[in-house]
Order: sequence, then C-alpha cells, then structure tokens
Amino acid sequence: MSLPPSSEPIAQTPEPPYFAVIFTSLRTETDESGYAAMAAEMDALARRQPGFLGVESTRGVDRLGITVSYWASEEAILAWKRVADHLGAQRIGRERWYANYTLRVARVERSYTMSTSPRIGL
Repeated sequence: MSLPPSSEPIAQTPEPPYFAVIFTSLRTETDESGYAAMAAEMDALARRQPGFLGVESTRGVDRLGITVSYWASEEAILAWKRVADHLGAQRIGRERWYANYTLRVARVERSYTMSTSPRIGL
C-alpha cells in the first residue's frame, strides 16, 4: 500500500543503521477514492507501529509510485507486515489497486543530507 505524502516530504531518520522497505508499484485506474482512503488509513496505522521511523512517497502521472518506509529493525518490519488491517489492505491492493508491484527490504548503512554531505570542490 503506497502511503500518502506526509507534511515532511523527506523523512527525518536517525543515524544508521536502520532499515528501508521500498515499495514500487504500478496502480490500476480502479477506485481512486477508495485507494486514497486506504492509503491514508495505512499511513496513520504505520506511524503508530513500534519501530516506525518515517516514510517518503511519490506517484507519477504514469501511475508508477515509490514508497519508502523506514524502520528501526527487521523485527519491526515483520510485525508491521502481520498487522491485521495491513494484511487486509494488502489483499485488496492485489485484487483491485495494483497492476504490478515489487517490495524490497534494505539495511541503510550510511545517510547524508544536503547539509551534512561532503562538499565537492571546496
């Protein structure tokens, strides 16, 4: 389930290591309002889960979307995966809202921001 953008477009994560769940999806043209409502519900639910650190999400006019959620541990990711309401949203997503998707889990080892990255050429 792709989550809607938060008030902060770039997640404020702690110092690594932590984990990223990268959800790349291609939306169908079906039930836009139902999808938006479910995405908002899942966003609110994810934010209440232990170990949730933040989320970034975008979707293009071509219906391709990428949502990256950040988690403190693999255990937190697995716990989120098993939340009953999230399982229901996943089922509906496969049946109705997604033409295709890929989910990847990665460990973040390094992180830089515009203000903390080394300045090249100075």
